[in-house]
Amino acid sequence: MQHTTQVALVRELLGHLDAGTTALAENVMRNRVDVYTDRDRLEREWSMIRRTPQYFGLSCRLPEPGSYATDDETGVPVLLARDHDGRFRSFLNVCRHRGSRVASGQGSGRTKFACPYHGWTYDCHGRLVGVPGRESFAGVDLSVRNLVELPAREYGGMLWSALDPSIPLEPDPFLAGLGSELASYGFENYVHYARSTLVRRMNWKMVIDTFLESYHFAVLHPHTVHPIFFPNLSLFEPFGPHLREVFARRTITELRGCPKADWNLVTHTVIIYVLFPSTVLVMQGDHAEIWRVFPDANRPDSSVIHLDFYTPEPAETDSARGHWDRNLELVLRTVEDEDFPTGEGIQSGFRANAQTEVVYGRNEPALQHWQRTVTEELANRTDSP
Repeated sequence: MQHTTQVALVRELLGHLDAGTTALAENVMRNRVDVYTDRDRLEREWSMIRRTPQYFGLSCRLPEPGSYATDDETGVPVLLARDHDGRFRSFLNVCRHRGSRVASGQGSGRTKFACPYHGWTYDCHGRLVGVPGRESFAGVDLSVRNLVELPAREYGGMLWSALDPSIPLEPDPFLAGLGSELASYGFENYVHYARSTLVRRMNWKMVIDTFLESYHFAVLHPHTVHPIFFPNLSLFEPFGPHLREVFARRTITELRGCPKADWNLVTHTVIIYVLFPSTVLVMQGDHAEIWRVFPDANRPDSSVIHLDFYTPEPAETDSARGHWDRNLELVLRTVEDEDFPTGEGIQSGFRANAQTEVVYGRNEPALQHWQRTVTEELANRTDSP
């Protein structure tokens, strides 16, 4: 993030602290309960997700030429690979003979991917390079039987891919002006520390809701988050369908007596980005948390959540590992013991038909933007069932 932007945001936060205010939406927003419970809407949301370019990890997921990883989180089988020129590529993980997957898991040092069914073989550029019993396929144009390549871009240390060859993917327009800010964090140098997968009985949008306001900090997190952050204080800025939200650590007041040239927003805040449709990037000062959130394909009251915990350098000592373990434990304890059980209780309450709508206050502008964007995207997409 440019230092001029950091200074402006610090000033804004300190101004809110002095005035006892926070960023506000123009109006209160009401949302129907059935956006969290309707099965038909869930199908349309899945279609929206699959028609939107996806974040697939930081560059360290494919650390060297010959690295590969498979990903099925969207319900579309994807093979991510770094070819021998170091270029990031993405393919449908589907053999062009009978449709079997050509790779599983992840690894390195691969020059070819061989289908386990009949041995059709592809190189790391996706080209079909081996067909056992080729003479049996006389009349079949094997030159057009390469793996289906997907639009893919590596930008600012982040791996992006569409799930359909017809979907354009250019980072600058897709990220709506946020690309240079994300690139400024130097994610290409980060390393993966840990992954946690959670399955919770709550709608996928409610999972993302939990990240989008600090109004609840003092009440729900009295011993975890509240001692670290000011409650009911946030900044919000939309970037097309994406957004940035900033919460202030209590240490931000230390900047009042420091020269502006020394102001570091990242150290004294947590910066949350929602990368539409379902990725939440949390910059936590000395590390990054990236949450990929997906609906259950069959029920609107269930979701699958993947947390990837990244550090700016490898943890090579017991002291470093202890530090990151404590950070990770705090994150998981906060969501697993406080945020997500509350969300599951809300989801259960919806089934009681006590209300037909929920209310988002003016002090929840990021939440309003996120929910409004999902609804508008569904309305604008003619490809949704």
